[in-house]
Amino acid sequence: MAKQRRPRLLLLITALMVLSLLAGCGSGGNDSANKPVPSPENTSNEGSKAGDAIVLGEKPLEFSFYGNYDWYSMPVWGDDLATKWIKDDKKVNVTGINSGGNTKQKLNTMIVSDDLPDVIWGDRGADIENMRANGLLVPLDDYLDKYPNLKKWAGESTLNMLRSPDGKLYQFPNWYTSQPNGNAGYLVNKKIYEDLGSPSLETTEDLYQYLKLVKEKYPNVVPLEVGQKEGIDILASAFAENHPYRFNLMMAVPEGNELKSIFTDSAFRESLQYSNKLYREKLMTQDAFSQTKDPVQEKVTTGRIAVFASSSPTEFGVMGDSLLKAQDPDAGYIMIWPVHKEGLDKNKIFPGDYNQLGWNVSVITKAAKDPEAIFAFLDWLTGPEGQSVSMWGPEGLYWNGMDQDGSTIFTDKYTSDPEGLAKVMDSTVNFQWAGNTVYVDGVKSKFEQTLPEEKRNWETRWQLEITWKTQYNTTEFVNLDPAGDSEEGIISQSVFGIYEQARSKAVLSAKNEEEVLAILDQAEKDAQKVGYDKLLKFKTEKWQENLKNMKQ
Repeated sequence: MAKQRRPRLLLLITALMVLSLLAGCGSGGNDSANKPVPSPENTSNEGSKAGDAIVLGEKPLEFSFYGNYDWYSMPVWGDDLATKWIKDDKKVNVTGINSGGNTKQKLNTMIVSDDLPDVIWGDRGADIENMRANGLLVPLDDYLDKYPNLKKWAGESTLNMLRSPDGKLYQFPNWYTSQPNGNAGYLVNKKIYEDLGSPSLETTEDLYQYLKLVKEKYPNVVPLEVGQKEGIDILASAFAENHPYRFNLMMAVPEGNELKSIFTDSAFRESLQYSNKLYREKLMTQDAFSQTKDPVQEKVTTGRIAVFASSSPTEFGVMGDSLLKAQDPDAGYIMIWPVHKEGLDKNKIFPGDYNQLGWNVSVITKAAKDPEAIFAFLDWLTGPEGQSVSMWGPEGLYWNGMDQDGSTIFTDKYTSDPEGLAKVMDSTVNFQWAGNTVYVDGVKSKFEQTLPEEKRNWETRWQLEITWKTQYNTTEFVNLDPAGDSEEGIISQSVFGIYEQARSKAVLSAKNEEEVLAILDQAEKDAQKVGYDKLLKFKTEKWQENLKNMKQ
């Protein structure tokens, strides 16, 4: 989901204030100089190798947590079954700090006022690296052997790619992986689909004809729901092989050894022509650029959509499938293989992506009184017990113990109470800060393959059959974004504004295909005027560095 963009002047002023403050942390610009003297009770992690490992639950642990996203608001810790158990059994209490919908301003304010939270959770990149370079973060290296889950499950390769220029590890990854994962794709209302004769839904033309049929036969149903516009990005993958929507988010498309403009990319241009046609003919959500998450969830869970294209349609799909089946056993949702333009290889169409570093990271700041205890908690959370609790609730409900291989043992309730399981899993989504993809997916796959199809968990079934097979490995494209206060960073913000405006105008305002192309042509000219070529050169160099590092 896109972050809010601040006016350039305000951003520059704030950046100067922050840099001025941070300059006081040290002299020069090198890592050895930029380390503030720690307070007596907060000595980073020096000496942490000595002594016994911390055992969660022996004494209380409290820390503050800030999710660095405009959209993120941490639920109350202890209000759901999983975190209540963690709070009671492990004596861990987490206090959330909300962004108020403006993460850039909130983070800068906390830095300037010297009032950082204990843990910051957000995207890898410039914000974290700037804090690291100015001595505001705790290195984690000395904890890796003492608390072995992260090192065991993430592996040296992933941890090395997360290391900062000083060679140290500061970032605790979330949903890291060594195998495909992800849920991006197309959800289909089973009842409507079967009522309409279960027609072919393989190509973009198939989808178009089906949506017209839905509109004719089901006037109160949204033919194609695209959520908060992310479904429009998903459609771009249908018009070229090996073209995940990640390229849209990057605002850059690989061509040979260079990254080229998104505005001139043929797949992107054709996808917006297609989306514009669907919008003009009222075959697509009419408020995709303005609706919030809640109405999307309501439409999906009540069955008022025919097709849902999204970066994670299973989030609402699993809940909607359970609710609809409770009313009608023949209702619910299925997923389809990603649609593709006629003539393309369907096995090379990737609506989503994954990378071995996962989604985002947690960092422990120098504000933390006991950084080792926080690491111990995160390491427990990323291990088998922590993953089981955070995914499926406390032991004894949907799971009970581990087998000889260390895999979670599910109870009969796991399959007999899909609605209750869906509620528990939905309640913990925004607490999954240290997701271990290989463990969770491996456990689910191992169990699901022992069940007949009708008893398989809805989400896991479709992950095994479709979504995990149709996500593209984009590890080589991580960490391409420049620092926000750099020249390239300011260019990036300007280009992003042009991109957002052009995309919405092309879908919502263009009267025909020619106007869509004209809007994108003008966007390309506007982007080049603000330095897009320099930004693409910067991203290309970062990309080539990644490729080089991955070969080592």
